[in-house]
Amino acid sequence: MSIHPTAIVSDGAHVPDSCSIGPYCTIGSNVVLGEDCTLVSHVVLEGHLTFGSGNKVYSFACLGIAPQDLKYHDEPTRLTIGDNNSIREYVTISRGTEGGGGLTTVGDNCLIMAYTHIGHDSHIGNGCILANSATLAGHVTVEDYAVVGALCPVHQFCRIGKYSYIGGGTTITQDVLPYSLTSIERNNHAYGLNKVGLERRGFTPTQIKQLRHAYRLLQASKLNTSDALAAIRETLSATPPAESEHVTYLANFIANNTRGIIK
Repeated sequence: MSIHPTAIVSDGAHVPDSCSIGPYCTIGSNVVLGEDCTLVSHVVLEGHLTFGSGNKVYSFACLGIAPQDLKYHDEPTRLTIGDNNSIREYVTISRGTEGGGGLTTVGDNCLIMAYTHIGHDSHIGNGCILANSATLAGHVTVEDYAVVGALCPVHQFCRIGKYSYIGGGTTITQDVLPYSLTSIERNNHAYGLNKVGLERRGFTPTQIKQLRHAYRLLQASKLNTSDALAAIRETLSATPPAESEHVTYLANFIANNTRGIIK
């Protein structure tokens, strides 16, 4: 085990021999680290915090800290982080609150860049990228492979759909459509399909064509959201389920949203 002599590891903390703990790190008594985790230096881990394996946390990150919620009164809530994440400098991630389910989660293989804040009871999927100074209020859900650009504030209870891309500096106050490009440069609107991102993730030309058609019905037609959703579902009836899973997911996302969607 590599623990720098200036690090403080509380009794009760679980730190496997394969971990590397750098100078001036502080690890609380309820922290559980997985195998092969690295804390570079000056990292603070506290609260009921559980790590998977292969995570690297850079200097001055504070994880598992008490939520910034006036209703929180030191309940034993949790933060769970998966495997192989890169958490950069000055990132803050709060544990959950009793009223929000008591749990904040981060999935696997995420890149969380410097100065990002993930508020209490938020849930980050797998393969997500949160760029510098992305700011997620409490109760935000970021689904798999979504990208949140730099300096983006995200309002409480918003849902960011999978494979979406949010441009830097965009304020998010409603749900972000999966597979979409959304940007402040387009007046905080979704302006198309995240075609490049989908191709990088192995989507087939047929899948991209189907999603593009659905987006045209939703955005480029003169239909309102309810009528566009009905038209999208009509196209699904003529497509085998195995070939239409992504369009089906898009339709269900729209139908089940509670905050409204950014069109």
